[in-house]
Amino acid sequence: PSVLGLESGGIHVTTFNSIMKCDVDVRKDLYGNIVMSGGTTMYPGISDRMQKEIT
Repeated sequence: PSVLGLESGGIHVTTFNSIMKCDVDVRKDLYGNIVMSGGTTMYPGISDRMQKEIT
């Protein structure tokens, strides 16, 4: 996004914001079931980083 001049939070921010828009009753389940897929998820350490940043 920054290459295009757009400001955007990281995937942890986007994930957090999405979960916070959901009903309070399901948030805990959503946090426990985050699935990452796609080409950029193949970067070494991305899963650990996401887990660290989302908690």
